[in-house]
Amino acid sequence: MTWLGELGATSPVVAAPMAGGPTTPELVVAAASAGSIGFVAGGYLTAEALGEQLARVRAETQLYGVNLFAPHPVPVDRRAYAAYRELIRPDAERYDVELPADPIEDDDAWREKVDLLLEHPVPVVSFTFGIPDHASLSALRLAGSLLVQTVTNADEARLADAAGIDALAVQAAAAGGHSGTFTPDRTPAERPLTDLLGEVRASVDLPLLGAGGIGSADDVAAVLAAGAEAAVVGTLLLLAHESGASAAHRAGLADHLRETAVMRAWTGRPARGLRNAFSDAYDAAAPVGYPALHHLTRPIRRAAATTGDPEGVNLWAGTGYRAAREAPAAEILGGLGGG
Repeated sequence: MTWLGELGATSPVVAAPMAGGPTTPELVVAAASAGSIGFVAGGYLTAEALGEQLARVRAETQLYGVNLFAPHPVPVDRRAYAAYRELIRPDAERYDVELPADPIEDDDAWREKVDLLLEHPVPVVSFTFGIPDHASLSALRLAGSLLVQTVTNADEARLADAAGIDALAVQAAAAGGHSGTFTPDRTPAERPLTDLLGEVRASVDLPLLGAGGIGSADDVAAVLAAGAEAAVVGTLLLLAHESGASAAHRAGLADHLRETAVMRAWTGRPARGLRNAFSDAYDAAAPVGYPALHHLTRPIRRAAATTGDPEGVNLWAGTGYRAAREAPAAEILGGLGGG
């Protein structure tokens, strides 16, 4: 039996954590009802808000995990920040919002969230952006949590293996949202997920999950045939009834003429989303720098989401986004190869 099976999962499909609102406790619970495991998205939440979401999930199911953004800051060049701020200022004025004058650099409340998960252990903890410090990994393991690391190539997989990680989420460049790359100054290479899984499988002997561009049951089957225990889907759940995706995000996904691209315009870190007016205008000029650019563009994104404007909000989506549909999450997951 796989580790997912030992947790109670009967489906070879995992619901990805989508930070910033799309993943709701209801979505995680719905995934569990389909025999899948879903991950509470801890990124951007305060420790208090994360605790509240976990309590809501824990009251309904024991089949769940939580994802954290591991500290991996890429400080922005202050001159580049100032220049980019000035470049996007007309958009801020159009939405009548203020932009941070100085870069905001933080670690997404890492210590507070780890302490929360030590006080209230969860079945699985996954990490994105980098490998956490040894002390945090050891403490979470002693608390009884299985540890999963997002990787984007074989080198990262070997580093995670050496750190004592229990399983890997292998993320191809086709995935929607932020890339989990350890080197955000370089855009991850475009290659099929099945090829990437084969390369990672040849490098480490750890259980693998495959993520990126999955749009059908055939895609799930191909991921399993390539050596993964399960396929991870996120974009396909953005239109689910239980999704917390904004009206602007949903409107963007409904426009099947849009193309996806890997962009830094929104956060200073590579992320795949649907092209829109903001990304087309500013991506080429966006400096590397996370989380400073995330905080810089946040007022614009929030204002655009409030007004339902898909041209001024980050429309995270993978290459398989045209297969997303409005339906209960359990139905979507079941159609991909549910238990």
